Amino acid sequence: MQPSIHIQNSFQLTENLLYLLKDAEELNDLSLSEAEAQWVKKKLDQDQSLIALNRYNSWLFLLKVKEKEEEYRTLETFRKKAHELSSLLKKESVNQLQLAGKQIAAPYLLAVLEGLLLSSYRFEKYKSRKTEADKILQQIKLSHPKVTEEQANEVLQLAKATFAARDLVNEPVIYLSATQLGHELERLGQEAGFQVEVLEESRIQSLKMGGLLAVNAGSQQPPTFSILEYKPKNAVNTQPIVLVGKGVVYDTGGLSLKPTPGSMDMMKSDMGGAASVAGALYAVAANKLPVHVIGLIPATDNRPGEEAITPGDVITISNGKTVEVLNTDAEGRLILADALCYAQRYRPALVIDLATLTGAAARAIGPEGIVCMGTAEENQKQQLCEAGREVYERLVEFPLWEEYEKQLESSIADLSNLGGPNAGAITAGLFLKHFTDYPWMHLDIAGPAFLTKPDSYRGKGGSGVGVRLLYQFIKRFDKK
Repeated sequence: MQPSIHIQNSFQLTENLLYLLKDAEELNDLSLSEAEAQWVKKKLDQDQSLIALNRYNSWLFLLKVKEKEEEYRTLETFRKKAHELSSLLKKESVNQLQLAGKQIAAPYLLAVLEGLLLSSYRFEKYKSRKTEADKILQQIKLSHPKVTEEQANEVLQLAKATFAARDLVNEPVIYLSATQLGHELERLGQEAGFQVEVLEESRIQSLKMGGLLAVNAGSQQPPTFSILEYKPKNAVNTQPIVLVGKGVVYDTGGLSLKPTPGSMDMMKSDMGGAASVAGALYAVAANKLPVHVIGLIPATDNRPGEEAITPGDVITISNGKTVEVLNTDAEGRLILADALCYAQRYRPALVIDLATLTGAAARAIGPEGIVCMGTAEENQKQQLCEAGREVYERLVEFPLWEEYEKQLESSIADLSNLGGPNAGAITAGLFLKHFTDYPWMHLDIAGPAFLTKPDSYRGKGGSGVGVRLLYQFIKRFDKK
């Protein structure tokens, strides 16, 4: 359950209040006693940014953050401080809060709202004992001269979209099969206002999606291929933005079986890219951005069943290119290849794929950022990177140098699905490039998609990474 949000003209000092200070002079507006004022000023002089005053019948929280030279870093500080506050609210069973400021910039107050909302997430579907209601923030009232109800609702819908992605990643495969993923996407589409068509195995076969069918061969569950579309009448783009998400709902590695500790036990998260695409469509549709967006999600589990593909097999992708499968654990690129081929029919302005694709990307930059590469125009890359900074889902571009192509050569097929011992994230991206003929970006989210320990407002488990990034990029695309 997410907190409800209300806009009010002024704040009430008799209710729980978080006030964002621009400078210490604003303390005069808060009716502090002389002792309280002296104590607060002492804490501010000690550079304490979050100060709590227990007034017995209510709480007064004061937040003063030093602004950094780069605004996006200041915004992130406010989000993280909001998470710090959320822990205190839970400890003290505060379930209603006013959020106010007069002189503080409106984006900073909205960042605090975003941090509070994102910190309120919990996945308790399978717990017999839920979090007690009085420990859950249920209502937030906003008071700021330049914050509108529309802006607050946008933040709320974006948080809902991120939660939808987190839920999908956190669901175990015993529930979230490829078929069930299709049902969940249909539900999200009905809720937010976008269209969903789920192609079943017979249609996938007719489309000759050899990559998706090959990965699915060892499974007892059929694959699906979901097409998500949001096309408003006032769309500013004649060519759609296409988002492609890897939907491996569980990855054992196939016959190239993964080890369990620290690897296979987290592989319900291997559909993090699909979850990000679904969340992004949800946010765009719920906030009614005037941009035509399509999502493509190939989905299957990867199992070592009796009919599973074997190392050394050769498969044919839907565009006719053949691939020698040297490692069945390099399966994500096979199903993405079919989806990238399918994207060609839309004559897209840009295609962005998201995938928990390689351990190499995770090892290169960890959970702190996203590895990206692609053939998009420089201004598109720049806008994507700027969007990443604004939501603090930062991108690091890797090169697609032609020298790496040698690692994908096969003696019996057009391509191998496995590169050499080095630059694994890059060779995976280069493999995907072979199935594109349009401006394209590849985002490897293997590092931040699933967190093994809590990380501020991102939480633990599925992080929903990519949802806020894609939404911010598409929103900027609208402005362009």
